[in-house]
Amino acid sequence: MRLVIMGPPGAGKGTQAEGLARRIGGAHISTGDIFRFNVSEQTELGKTAQRYMDAGEYVPDEVTNAMVRDRLSQDDAREAFLLDGYPRTTDQVKELDSILADLGTSLDGVLALTVDSEELIARLLKRAESSGRTDDTEDVVRHRQEVYTAETAPLLDVYRERGLLIEIDGMGTVDEVASRIDAALPRG
Repeated sequence: MRLVIMGPPGAGKGTQAEGLARRIGGAHISTGDIFRFNVSEQTELGKTAQRYMDAGEYVPDEVTNAMVRDRLSQDDAREAFLLDGYPRTTDQVKELDSILADLGTSLDGVLALTVDSEELIARLLKRAESSGRTDDTEDVVRHRQEVYTAETAPLLDVYRERGLLIEIDGMGTVDEVASRIDAALPRG
């Protein structure tokens, strides 16, 4: 199964993606994890990514696209994967289509977690307090929500038109949301 999980920052994508990737027997491919690894290792990519993330902006497409292309070609992603944090723009949708076509495959579904906007902000501020994430100040959190709405939310329409969009209520406990996801997965 080849899936994308989407939703605004704080919707629980990462939490749900880890468990779902195990349940489908595929690779969990998180651009956020890749960026944080590069930042902590102070690679050139990490230094570039840090400037954008600190400002609540997305990392430029050419950097992200190259990382995703490489990652999807690895053995553990051949049969099943869950993309978390990609695509985020219509240009990235086109690039993902190209990557998957080159690999001779396509997406089975796009999961979209929906959560109330004020709940999202509260979740992210609580996470910032407990984890010490410097990129989760209230101003940055609100800006990231605005960027998501402007740039990423339109992708939902693209995938809806293709018949791939599966909207999931992201409110509730981790287990409740996971159960909703499992019940909604495409059956092949």
